[in-house]
Amino acid sequence: MASGHGVGVDFAPVAALLADRARAAMLTALLDGRPLAAGELARTAGVSAQTASAHLGRLLDGGFVTVVKQGRHRYYRLRGSEVAQVIEALSRIAPPMEVRSLRQSRDARRLHEARTCYDHLAGAAGVALFAALVDGGLIEAGDGDAYEVTEKGEERLAGLGLDVPALRRARRSFAWQCLDWTERRPHLNGALGAALTGRMIELGWFERGSTRRALVVTERGLAGLADAFGCVLP
Repeated sequence: MASGHGVGVDFAPVAALLADRARAAMLTALLDGRPLAAGELARTAGVSAQTASAHLGRLLDGGFVTVVKQGRHRYYRLRGSEVAQVIEALSRIAPPMEVRSLRQSRDARRLHEARTCYDHLAGAAGVALFAALVDGGLIEAGDGDAYEVTEKGEERLAGLGLDVPALRRARRSFAWQCLDWTERRPHLNGALGAALTGRMIELGWFERGSTRRALVVTERGLAGLADAFGCVLP
């Protein structure tokens, strides 16, 4: 039998790190894109500070998270968009969590409507925006799941303050579709998706909601999305 050396990858250790509810809860919380302190992650996962520290140590060693230091304080964040993609992909095939309270039902609805997926817009709003960009001829399909901005799209995005040529030179993938785990339709990912989402938050089109990761579209945002992209949200 031929040796397996150099063929495939050993993802079992990575899967083992995810096969723990406390670590999974921490990683899901970090999908917000913002760094969180160990204490906050411990509360999110429902474990003691000591247990959380052990879990975070394993996630650090496994390359899932990184540490951000601010003075004497340490905060944790996902190592990069690739980690977020793994968590999102698993979310698409995982069974939904049972809703046991009115609060959980409300939070779930908010996440379905609009949320951040690490650093880009997801949920019903993200899916609607992606469809509007395609239907309006602002982006077009490239190779595989990749997308390219059209000349019309570049002018429209520049009007919002986005430097599309600079985004094309970014180290991460420029623009591609990502299947949304709640809507089962694509939203925009990559450097373009992240920059556009950040800009829409700066413009006040979306605001951070009370539910972690949730975004709330504003009246200004409803008008801006419709005017700039022909994207009409309910």
